[in-house]
Amino acid sequence: MIRLAIILTVLFLLPGVIFTQNPSDMRSKHHKNNDPGEYSIKRSEKEWKELLDPLQFEVLRRAGTERAFTGIYYDTRRPGIYYSAATGQPLFTSDQKYDSGCGWPSFFEPVIPDAILYRTDRSHGMIRTEIIDSASGSHLGHLFDDGPPPGGLRYCMNSAAMIFVGIDEEPPLLVKEYMDKNASEEEIKAVSNFMVNFR
Repeated sequence: MIRLAIILTVLFLLPGVIFTQNPSDMRSKHHKNNDPGEYSIKRSEKEWKELLDPLQFEVLRRAGTERAFTGIYYDTRRPGIYYSAATGQPLFTSDQKYDSGCGWPSFFEPVIPDAILYRTDRSHGMIRTEIIDSASGSHLGHLFDDGPPPGGLRYCMNSAAMIFVGIDEEPPLLVKEYMDKNASEEEIKAVSNFMVNFR
């Protein structure tokens, strides 16, 4: 009788265990979907194609992914700031970058929290946390919970989604226009503080 009760209990609980232990669910437990679907910078499909090269367009506007170890920034170690290639918005600084060994540029936090938005990505048979720039909703990469302490986060980025500007380099027009016309006070302060600390 006791054996029968144990077997029935296991059979009753087993489906719940199976369906809650989903190995394909790689969503970050730290950030939930906060994508509003509306952004301050809007362009038509034609305008995006004119602004971006084919790989940038595929990554930023079609949520594509470059192959591991092929992006121009995965091994960049110079001091500077990484901006969105879609808008010129500051995303990460070089002192937030680390070598995760995954083959894509990896960061443990954004330049300011509001630079990044999060949405649930259910593509390719997985459930992941997609990261997008908050100014245009352009795809940047994904967020994982296997980063370094203390936060434990890895912002896994596509090089094609970013523009790197070294501390002694002149920013391109896209970055200058964003910083002049669209940047928040918090973004301006974060960029300025970073530059001052490295000079």
